[in-house]
This record gives sequence, structure tokens and C-alpha cells, in this order.
Amino acid sequence: PPTTTPPTTTIPTTTATSDRSTDPFSKLPLQFSFLVDPPVPSCQEGLYLPKFESPTPANGQHVQAEVTKELEIRVKATATYSSIQNIIMSGPTNITKHRITSDEFVIKWTPVPDDLGDHYPICFAVEASSGSSIYQSEMRCVIVDIRKEQIEAKVTCTESSMKVEVAKSSFFGLREDHLRLSDPSNTICSLRTHSNQSHIVAVIPLNACGTQIEEDDDYLIFKNEITTVDDNVNSLVTRKHLVEARFYCQYPKRGNVTLGFSAHRKKVTVWEKGFGTFTYQFEFYPDSQFRTMINPNSYPLEYDVGERIYMELDSSSSINNTEMLVESCRAAPYDNPNYHPTYSIIENGCVVDPTVQVHFSSEGQFKFSMEAFKFIGLHDQVYISCSVIMCEGGNPNTRCSQGCINSTSHSSRRRREAVLQTGKHFVSQGPLRLRRSADVEGGGSGMNLNMNLVFIAGCLLAAIGMICGVLIYRAKRSKVKYQPLPLEES
Repeated sequence: PPTTTPPTTTIPTTTATSDRSTDPFSKLPLQFSFLVDPPVPSCQEGLYLPKFESPTPANGQHVQAEVTKELEIRVKATATYSSIQNIIMSGPTNITKHRITSDEFVIKWTPVPDDLGDHYPICFAVEASSGSSIYQSEMRCVIVDIRKEQIEAKVTCTESSMKVEVAKSSFFGLREDHLRLSDPSNTICSLRTHSNQSHIVAVIPLNACGTQIEEDDDYLIFKNEITTVDDNVNSLVTRKHLVEARFYCQYPKRGNVTLGFSAHRKKVTVWEKGFGTFTYQFEFYPDSQFRTMINPNSYPLEYDVGERIYMELDSSSSINNTEMLVESCRAAPYDNPNYHPTYSIIENGCVVDPTVQVHFSSEGQFKFSMEAFKFIGLHDQVYISCSVIMCEGGNPNTRCSQGCINSTSHSSRRRREAVLQTGKHFVSQGPLRLRRSADVEGGGSGMNLNMNLVFIAGCLLAAIGMICGVLIYRAKRSKVKYQPLPLEES
């Protein structure tokens, strides 16, 4: 058969020359090496490649920062078939990163006065691993705009509380009646108690008023904020966020101290117009008898997966003829009812977790139990937060009388009458932790070892003594404990 030869094209070789002479970058030969990762099994984000989740800022988003005030950028990523390992980032000098949960990081930076008016890019990506393979998320960058300090505040940290003083002039004429802490339901959280003519003053216990607890390798961090509120003090949603003054205290996990912080939540006292004063108490019990609550000094509590957790909500009122409805109960890694995601236990008065058992309860009490769930093990610790409503007893028109309401059913929402039922009050307790396997393995070595084995074991122990010492030190260092807090200011 005939053959054809494809035409050939000759491309002339050209050499680019420069009119200017340039000093060489280096007189020594340079070598570069590249590490090429193996192909990813799937390019869909969220499987092997980390996928960014809320509250991660969008790519190109502008973030406002103030001079001398620490900026926080939260980054969260998830992956189904790989484990989140690290965050890599670039940005201005003195920028730091902190891991706060298994899949969430915080980037922190404090602008200095010389940064006023400047704009700095901060870029980041999250790494995950599966076996020996490393996978990276997309890279995102945000632009940080530096402005002058907007709110003049002084924060004083003590061993058991935070005190914040903010000049009223910083709040644009708003009075303490227009402002609130994260959870103002407890009477000790009212901003009226300590404020004066010139300053909004709040004294916040470390375990009340919606204070959130976070931690990294070195510090326990307690956060709260002052925000504006709606005219309706019972509204659960704040729409007029004209002001947000966030503040925090951080305490080193190690150090010499004199006093301590109790993780256990005490009673919550609430006053509401038309109902007077309520007191709620949320406690854990060791068994189904509900006789003696677990000692507050035992917190945080540790459970095995499948072990039953016994809980009791107790209410007392200054008036008679009231009844209580537990509208919802959820588990979250922070003591914050608005945090997401959460693990639902009770929703709309209906039991959601299939292991929940409701026990016989007297008037004003709600006793229930459930099996410890794996959600606890996904976080360093979790809190149980319940939403409670008090109603006029025996009235068929109250939310309490409706009991469980299916979320799919349609029900018209009517304006709440103060004489019939209260708003939702949030009560929380914790934290809970999943007991580590090392904590439940018991027993000691048998006593029937012969002397040769003892001698060999002794030699091995001596040989690896230093390694064991390092491992034990690191294990003790990483284990989270609520220890006494130092008397320091932040």
C-alpha cells in the first residue's frame, strides 16, 4: 500500500537578547526539587479534599480590624475520608494560628498603630491526611482593613470572673437598657447592676452569662460580648446589632495559683414580668435513683460510649400553679445555645435521640437519661443546653399544654401573653468528655514472672527511659484539665 510522509515544519530558533546588563541572581548553580503528591481519589470537596464550612470567610472578603485589638479569623473545614491535620497560612508579621477543635482553627493578629489605614492580605489553606497521602483545600485570601479603635474598653481578669468597663460615649448614646451580654437571663448578668453615669460596667462569672469556653495547647479562653437588643426583651433573635463589643480573658493551663475555677454550672435565677422569679437547676446523677447528684468537684464528667447519662432539670417559682416544659436539649462543644453544629436530644418537646428515657418526675422536675453518644468524642468536651418554658398550670392555651409538636406540622404563631407563659430560658451543664481507652484499661502485671524476665524488662526500661519520660510529659501536657487559675490580667 502507498505510504505518506507527514509534512515537516521547520521553526527557526530565535535568541532573545536584552539591551541592559543584569547581575546574575547567583554565581552558583541552583537546584530545585519538587514533591509531587499522588492523585486524589476524588476531586469533590468534602470527601478527601477539605471543604470549608461556616464560619470560614469567603475568598476576597474584607475584614475590619482595629488598632491594638486582636483580630480573630475562624477557619473550619471538613472531610469525610481524611483527617484534618493542619492549617497553612501567610500574612503580616506576628500572625499566629491556634487549633480549637478537631476541624476548626483560629488565626489571630493584633495590628499596631503604624498599620492604621493599611490593608493586609491573609491567605490560608487546610491540610488533611489519609494514610501517607496529604490533601489540601482550596486557598482563600481575605483583606484586613485597619481602622482606629472604635470602642474604648478596659477588661480586668480575675480568678473567677471578668470585669469589663466601656465608656458610654463608645456606644453612640445607647444606655444599659439597650445592651445585653450573650445570655442575660440570669439576674447577675444585668448590665444595670454595676454601670454608672459614664461607663457600662459588667462583672461576668466565668461560668455564667453565656460565657464561651475555648482552649488551645496553652490557654483556657473565656469569651463574651455586649450587643444591642430588640425592644422586646424576650426576643430570642437580636436584629439591631448596632454595636458588638467582644472581650475575653485567657489563663495559662499551667502555673502556680491560689484559687480555682469550677466548671460546674450553679443555679440559674431568672426574673420575668408577670411571673416573678424562677430558679432552674440542671444536675447529673450517677444512677436512675436520682437521689444524690454528682459532686460539682467531679466536673468535667467522663463517660464511655453507651454508658447511660442521668440528668434532672428542676424549677422553682415565686408563684404557685406553674408547670415546666423542656422545649429542647442539645449538645455542643461550647456553652453557647446558638453554636452550630449541635447534637439534638430533644426538639420541639419531642425526644429525638432514640436512647432517651424519660423517668417519673415530680411537679417542676424533668428527669431523663440517655446513652453517651459519639458526638462527645468528636470534641474535647461538650455541654448539654436545654431550652425551658414556664407556663400557667392547667391552661390549655399554653405551649406547655401542647407538649411534643412535630416540626413538619404547621402551627400558627401567636403573640405570647405574659400571664400564660414565659419566654425561653436556657440552662446548661457540663462539660462532658468521652473516657479515653487508657483510662478504662485496668489491672497490673502478674506476679509470676521469673527473674530472667524481670532482668530483661529492667534493661529495656532503662534503655527507653528518656523516651518514656518525654511521652509521659507530652501526654500530661496535652490532657485538658480544669486547674486553678492564676491571678493575672489579660
